[in-house]
Amino acid sequence: MNTDSSAARKARLAGMTAGAAAMVVLVSACGGTGGGSAASPKNFSYLSVTENTTVRTALTTLSKGACKAAQDAQPLKVETVPQASLDQKLQLLAGQSALPVQFAAGNAPALTQKLAASGQVADLEAKLKSLGVYDQLEPAAVSTIKALYGGKLDVLPYEYNIEGIFYNKKTFTDNGIAVPGTWDELVAAAAKLQAKGIQPFSASGQQGWPLTRLLSGYLYRSLGPDALKDVADGKAKLTDPAYVKAAQEIAGLGKNGYFGKGVGSIDYDTSLNQFLTGKAAMLYMGSWALSNIADPKQDTIGAANVGFMPFPAVSGGKGSIDQYPSNVGLGITLNAKSFDKKTGDWVSCIAKNYGSTALKDQGSISGFKVNTPVKAANEVSGQVRDTISSSKQNVLWFEALFSTKATTVSQTNAAGLVSGSISPQKFMQTVQDALSGE
Repeated sequence: MNTDSSAARKARLAGMTAGAAAMVVLVSACGGTGGGSAASPKNFSYLSVTENTTVRTALTTLSKGACKAAQDAQPLKVETVPQASLDQKLQLLAGQSALPVQFAAGNAPALTQKLAASGQVADLEAKLKSLGVYDQLEPAAVSTIKALYGGKLDVLPYEYNIEGIFYNKKTFTDNGIAVPGTWDELVAAAAKLQAKGIQPFSASGQQGWPLTRLLSGYLYRSLGPDALKDVADGKAKLTDPAYVKAAQEIAGLGKNGYFGKGVGSIDYDTSLNQFLTGKAAMLYMGSWALSNIADPKQDTIGAANVGFMPFPAVSGGKGSIDQYPSNVGLGITLNAKSFDKKTGDWVSCIAKNYGSTALKDQGSISGFKVNTPVKAANEVSGQVRDTISSSKQNVLWFEALFSTKATTVSQTNAAGLVSGSISPQKFMQTVQDALSGE
């Protein structure tokens, strides 16, 4: 991830938020049986997105090293399209039965599921097991993928992120604050920091999702890991008392000034900067921020002073503190119609070597196991890697299962929730109305 520009990083984040939950126009010709995909492809063709260089860089490295035998038999051939054009490109190729051997999955899980239902996406769990490399995937990454794709392993986790709260260890120590284990302790810590003139949290109200991530965190801890799936399935509504309670708790942080002034105008880069320069004590963020933390030009408090904690427990709640919100960025999948022995050799090599290569060369954490020891860039990076390896069940984010409309409504109104311009009840009602299509 160190090779990504700021714009590329934002594009990747967008793919994990609004885009990942968007209901797109599904492929009308997915069921075609045309001969666009050769049974024995000449190349290990890979359709990637222009903005994210991490995967193709790692695959190119593997083609020259650990996977050279697979490369010699089936040369890697990369094509790129802007992420905004990916879904349209996939639909066009699918209609022609001309999908490449490997391709970046659509921005919405719904598109990939449609392709899978039409027989154009390989059954990756079955393929990996037959190749003897299924155990090369981190269980937490598998859990996340299946939560997004209807219980199936439709994509490979070339990127894997968990989320939690990064905190300034020195600030905590200097002010006698222990790492909070419960929500009440977190709120008390914020009050103590605020009383001493220290801004407790940094967040981007302009993007909105860093605030709604706090909302889903509270919901998962209070109601359990199915809290938002129940909403998606129609078993619960965001306007139910227990859901409104979560919105009230997050609104309370804003009411007490814990996000500082003008949170609605704070963009992503500024929110990172506030934390990394010591202007705020805590930052809810994903592990993709580790590259920023490792950069001394950005991180003036020093990586050694950055800690990572899970979203705290809610007293009496049904969730567990070791259930981390997670995502797999823009997943990568394979074409069922062109998956032959040579492709299998590539996939086996990737499963065994990608995790170490991406981590060593680019500092990128994936959902593949790291089989060649790679020294962590710093203590917090090692902590996150250990957490990923030991985590067994993960949860999604607030808008993961929302429609495009509901996602937009949620994220554009999040700043209003914490600034007090929209009440918790109204916020949840507005998002629920968007979910219900009203």
